[in-house]
Amino acid sequence: MTETIGAPTVSETTIALSQHAIIAVANQKGGVGKTTTAVNLAACLAVAEKRTLLVDMDPQANATSGCGVEAADVEEGNVYHALLGHAQLADVIQTTQIPHLSLAPSHINLAGAEVEMVNLIAREQKLQTCLAQVADDYDYVILDCPPSLGLLTLNSLTAADSVLIPIQCEYYALEGLGKLLNTIRLIQRHLNKQLQIAGVLLTMFDQRLNLSRQVADEVRSYFGGKVYKTSISRNVRLAEAPGHGQPIVLYDIVSPGAQNYMSLAGEIIQHG
Repeated sequence: MTETIGAPTVSETTIALSQHAIIAVANQKGGVGKTTTAVNLAACLAVAEKRTLLVDMDPQANATSGCGVEAADVEEGNVYHALLGHAQLADVIQTTQIPHLSLAPSHINLAGAEVEMVNLIAREQKLQTCLAQVADDYDYVILDCPPSLGLLTLNSLTAADSVLIPIQCEYYALEGLGKLLNTIRLIQRHLNKQLQIAGVLLTMFDQRLNLSRQVADEVRSYFGGKVYKTSISRNVRLAEAPGHGQPIVLYDIVSPGAQNYMSLAGEIIQHG
């Protein structure tokens, strides 16, 4: 552990209630199950008949391919074009294989957006402006952030009502998390006073391993009641699903991974 992480304050931990919920899935550390969570949470909310929009803010476009959408099919219309004002967000949104689930796709050209937005006025609010035009059409908007704290993630946190933080149950799980929490506090102070921490999600959990239980205890000691009751177990089928371009509820709905994410969706719906 290289950083001391303070527990979130009360002001950080109250989930904002609104007609629609915009949830950013964020952790600048890679390999924590962030995109897996964004895709499968969005899919499970849709299966629960909630109108859901998944916005892929990561230039790697893994959430896009994980929904079965090919990069070549969205080269001329994706989140990049909406952020830069070349298209309306509504015009790049696509339907998916799951009823009630829509996707605002990403593309590798989004990598250039951070550079191109640097000199724009209100550069941190570009996504917020885009979403303002469509958010009322959805019950939930899920934002898949890139594994960094750059301008794309800042746009996501500025546009969001709350942030869901996935943390993997492995060594150094909390390393670097202080930077994310500090970024959240800065955004609360300067860009988005309504931003809250929706919750912390334990991923890659294995009940049989002492390490998983130790990390879970450590995370709960920092975040208390903000840790979701649901944890995401290690699951081969969950790891296979993106390779088939399907959320886990399409690939194998009886798998533990699907049941975990359905449970998480239930928690989120229950808490507003």
